Amino acid sequence: MVTNVADHPTQVHADASNFAEAVTKEQAYQQVLEQVEGLFFEQRNWVCICLRILNLSNAASLLWHAYKSLPSPSNQVNWAGYIRHDQQGKVACQQIAFGRGVCGTAAATKQTQLVGDVHAFPGHIACDGASASEIVVPIVVADSVVAIIDIDCSVADGFDETDRVWLERLGAVIGKGCDWP
Repeated sequence: MVTNVADHPTQVHADASNFAEAVTKEQAYQQVLEQVEGLFFEQRNWVCICLRILNLSNAASLLWHAYKSLPSPSNQVNWAGYIRHDQQGKVACQQIAFGRGVCGTAAATKQTQLVGDVHAFPGHIACDGASASEIVVPIVVADSVVAIIDIDCSVADGFDETDRVWLERLGAVIGKGCDWP
């Protein structure tokens, strides 16, 4: 595990997505943050040119594995990803306008949206019919939303304040760790 990237610039590899059994949610998020910092070390482009892999894809993979290591409801996450300001989403979503759905609301308000029941959210966009709850965190750089963290869960109330706090920390790390176009 990377403990201080500035002092120990180490190469993070696939083992970064291994999480110990019985890890707490806070410990899983701490590991995600540390590994993201390692993955982003000297790799400021949100697209890793050398490997043609998105920095954001690596971070999403870490989140996915973290959630799957936790007990329910966290292990019922069915989507962990990012949407760039000018990027398309899944085929069912295409483009999401600011102010539309959970993602668009987070982008328009620059505030995290913690939604316990997506079916009760006005204008919810159902990119995956299995989703029942969602958390969306805007990544804000220089007062502009450059991307959002979008996590869906197949059970209601799948996220809580712990998720909000840690995902907002992750959003700050990602926002500072990349050079955005």
